[in-house]
Amino acid sequence: MTAFNLRLRAYHPNGARRGLLAAPLSIEAGMPLGDVPALSLGYSAHAPGYQYLLQAGEIALEYTAPWTNGAWVEPPDGRFLRIARSGDEVDPTGARAYTCPGYVWLTKKCILYPPADSADLVDGKRPFLGVSPGAILRTFVLEGQARGTLAGLTVDFTASHDSAGQPWASVMTVYYEIGVDLLTVLINLSEQGLIDFRTSGRTLQVYNGDTFLGRDLASGGAPVDLRIGRDITEAPSEGTYEEAADVIFVQGEGVLQLEVDNPTADAPWGRWEQYLAQGGVTDAGTAQLLAEEALARGGRERVQITRGMTPHEARWLPLADYRPGDRILAPGDAGVMESLRVRQITLTKDEAGVIGGNLVLNDRFLERDIKLTRRSAGILGGSAADGGTGVDPAPETPAGRVPAAPAGLIVDPLAYVDEHGYSRGQITATWGFVTHDVNSVAIDIDSYELYARINEVGQPWQLLVATDAGDNNATYSPLIVGTEYGFKVRAVSEGTKGEFSTPFAIEIPVDVTPPPVPTAPTLSTRLGVIYVTWDGQGLDPSLGPMPSDFDRVKIFMGDGIDAAVEIGTFRAAGSYVVVGEPYNADRTFHLVAVDRAGNESAASEDDTIATTPLVDTDLIGEVIDGAHIQDGTLVAAEKIVAESITAALIQALAIETGHLAANAITADKIDAGAITAAAIAADAIDGMTITGAWIRTAASGARIELAPPGASYPEIRLYPTSGSNYTSFTCRDDMYTGEATLLITSGTNIGATAAAELQVAAGLVRMRIRNAGLTGDNGGMIDAAEGYCQVGYKNNSSNEQYFWFDSSGRTRHVGRWWDFADLGPTAGVLAGSITFAGSGGSPNSRFLSYGSTMSGNMGPVAQVRDGAAVGNETTFVPVPAAITESNTTGFRMNKSGTSGFAMYWWVHQHA
Repeated sequence: MTAFNLRLRAYHPNGARRGLLAAPLSIEAGMPLGDVPALSLGYSAHAPGYQYLLQAGEIALEYTAPWTNGAWVEPPDGRFLRIARSGDEVDPTGARAYTCPGYVWLTKKCILYPPADSADLVDGKRPFLGVSPGAILRTFVLEGQARGTLAGLTVDFTASHDSAGQPWASVMTVYYEIGVDLLTVLINLSEQGLIDFRTSGRTLQVYNGDTFLGRDLASGGAPVDLRIGRDITEAPSEGTYEEAADVIFVQGEGVLQLEVDNPTADAPWGRWEQYLAQGGVTDAGTAQLLAEEALARGGRERVQITRGMTPHEARWLPLADYRPGDRILAPGDAGVMESLRVRQITLTKDEAGVIGGNLVLNDRFLERDIKLTRRSAGILGGSAADGGTGVDPAPETPAGRVPAAPAGLIVDPLAYVDEHGYSRGQITATWGFVTHDVNSVAIDIDSYELYARINEVGQPWQLLVATDAGDNNATYSPLIVGTEYGFKVRAVSEGTKGEFSTPFAIEIPVDVTPPPVPTAPTLSTRLGVIYVTWDGQGLDPSLGPMPSDFDRVKIFMGDGIDAAVEIGTFRAAGSYVVVGEPYNADRTFHLVAVDRAGNESAASEDDTIATTPLVDTDLIGEVIDGAHIQDGTLVAAEKIVAESITAALIQALAIETGHLAANAITADKIDAGAITAAAIAADAIDGMTITGAWIRTAASGARIELAPPGASYPEIRLYPTSGSNYTSFTCRDDMYTGEATLLITSGTNIGATAAAELQVAAGLVRMRIRNAGLTGDNGGMIDAAEGYCQVGYKNNSSNEQYFWFDSSGRTRHVGRWWDFADLGPTAGVLAGSITFAGSGGSPNSRFLSYGSTMSGNMGPVAQVRDGAAVGNETTFVPVPAAITESNTTGFRMNKSGTSGFAMYWWVHQHA
């Protein structure tokens, strides 16, 4: 069987084969993910094949493996350029050294030229507005090849699809400096996570990021597992705490300041602080998101994992079985097998033909850090790799000119969890700069305004944020997850609003990150029942305790035959009692964590236990039969007859609680009046702790229950009558980190459609009408928090309405106003629209009634749309119209001319 081996073959530049480089002194080839491969070659001037290295050319690395049947294969990123060389002419060995970058290095020699029309430049930069990464890269290649550059390069991606034939997953609005080279753009887009790239021979292949070049080979029935002693010869790791921090102070735009801490961070020396300046960030949600991502990156020791390998003994061979970008199983920092991503493969071959090499691997934390860095960069810079800062000076702008609509609006949404543990939406919008008015005359822009609405017909547009003229990027939060929004932007010049861009609609994603896998339950049995205990922690201690959006842990029990079923829940650390299980029958338990968005973790490790009898099994069916003593087992003289043991014969403290079975003494065993006040000492329970107790004022009907069965945290239930409808008072520490939160929930209404919920936390009082299951909003709501106050109604996106107040000093309203309704004499605001037919004469006036006589003075504002303008809107000469009468019953609109008109109006009641 053919062993794994390497060889080199020489090629003419962009041409045919020259021949084999059969006698190298040394080979070292490095193939990274998202960067330029490199080959270091040692060769003797006296060796065969040296003549192929005398001129510039290409060198292909080839491998053979047992399953290639003797064929030699050139792997992706295996083509190199013989560019740099060195050697000593007096060295008798004739040793020469060659440094050869990968073929993709040629793209460094293709630069971006100005467009045919220099007027299309913005501040000297060339815009690419709302296009795919493939469209940008093909523009470089095709324009370069038209000039004679990259003559030997081919590409197999298009403007619409990547090299795997998949549609591009993203679009971009970006401005590139004239003269930037294609290689810089490739690496930049790769660092943003938008693409992965490689070459295959002389073909440039580009894929959607983390897709085709992100195979998962670490799972499944036959994972690629590299093991020490078989595949791996060395396992060095390097770690550092230099970038660690557990507190970040964020300085946003203007007065926005925020301190965010990470209580789970690894902080061996105590509190470490970091400063994060984020100019342009105006909303607390985005600031919180950026801070949490920075804390996540700095919350632990950063470790680089390098693993030496020898293909001679290995089961899995580099390039043949795995490649850069793949996830494989390998020993991690502690030597434990885990899923690691291959970031670089380096292969070596010495003069004796011995092959070795090493792998640079990233664990899940470093891969997460890379994704968080990309996301933060996207939030701060939008989808622009290099944004502009303004436009060339334009002539003085006459007042009243209308700026053209911005082009290339794109919106990137994401979900995050706020400081209270609730899922929220955040967006980053990017658009093209406006340099001309609607008549294509140069114009100065003062600012841009970004608007949004719920993407439904009739929903009002609302101004989200305004930016300076040099800023074509905006962020905003919070938004409602799972809701589709429409966005549009316009430019403003000297107070004149420009035309809106084409709307861009996108759905705010829901939180899809599951909570950590919980630790395995601890099981015990006593007195015929099973106790299931959970410590409140996640399985991976490096992730800390359960996150702020943790909701509950489901308890599953199985009998080994049928599928396990859910039998209860934990809201925090505690114990759950399982009763009614048969003796000596195995029961297996596992836990699943659930967050507030409904995401579920994988199952915990399981554990098995069986209940044990209360007495020795040798006695069951022999001396003791059920609750009775069998006839004949005691002689008559030794039998205990009815009433032979009286209270007077039992010494005080002779019967201890531990000798009584659970529920052994029930109400029917105690004579009426047997326990009297005189029999209970006045201070019998003073200062005592009642354990394992379910205290209730009555067994049924109207009652109060303290610590009822199944409660995982301190709870009081109030029942007004029999049944299961009750009000609950609960104290929880799992809703907001480090806080004791009072949660009050009501019973449901008679139709079982609604229940009320009140949360009282340190920085938040939240009152909501919820659905019967307390899983979703279903009515009025008030949130009074440290940073904001929200009052309104929430049920679904079509009827949501609320006022929002926060520290910015600005108020928002979401929802719709009543349209021309009689709201009674005390209504504060009336609004609507109405159409009047032509009067046929003059005066052409109409009186609009409020329906009621209002309690105070009214201030109407109205706008008229003249029916005579229909069909000739651009040439119609407006006629005068004015409000000529206003009182507490209505107002009168008087319009010149006899044509009908539509009136849009707003009126408020004032003193």
